[in-house]
Amino acid sequence: MTPPPAAEEDLVERARKAFAGPVAFLKSAPSLQFLPPADLPEVAFAGRSNVGKSSLLNALTNRNGLARTSNTPGRTQELNFFEVGEPAQFRLVDMPGYGFAKAPKDVVRKWRYLVNDFLRGRPVLKRALVLIDARHGIKDVDREILKMLDDAAVSYRLVLTKADKIKASDLAQVSEATAAEARKRPAAHPEVLVTSSDKGMGIAELRAAVLEVVL
Repeated sequence: MTPPPAAEEDLVERARKAFAGPVAFLKSAPSLQFLPPADLPEVAFAGRSNVGKSSLLNALTNRNGLARTSNTPGRTQELNFFEVGEPAQFRLVDMPGYGFAKAPKDVVRKWRYLVNDFLRGRPVLKRALVLIDARHGIKDVDREILKMLDDAAVSYRLVLTKADKIKASDLAQVSEATAAEARKRPAAHPEVLVTSSDKGMGIAELRAAVLEVVL
């Protein structure tokens, strides 16, 4: 249910303030034994390699170098945790990118075990945000992670990235197709967020969407 305009504006402003404060890298976890204590609500970011996840995290937090950006697909192979607030109020989790075609099979297998076990066994995980490149829409490799989230009963929301890279008419078409697919999935939020890290499009709404689930 969409909140009334006044409540929505209040949430956007509170989210802006939350992300204007301290945001700090906490740790990387190459396996579950290195996870931080499950003592704060968490929101995870997932997306195939080169979807613009690091750029979006940097835009979300108003930091240039919080998350590393790279043109090399599959660079992030660990769960990276960031704490928001001082004292920390919640965490952002940067999940390893998926769909990197040239990765060795053992790397892909390790990714699957790490991500699947994290999704199924993390009680403080409030939502996953799955990033989809607006230029390409949902691909089969994205559907694999969506099924993983559905099977794990983890609430998730689809976020279109790089929305400034395509024509408005194409963006509207991709947005509708993405929303239509989301409505068919048991664990998906029905509304799609549309963003551009370069232009700042949808960033305020994304911050509000994060804050809404960790309150």
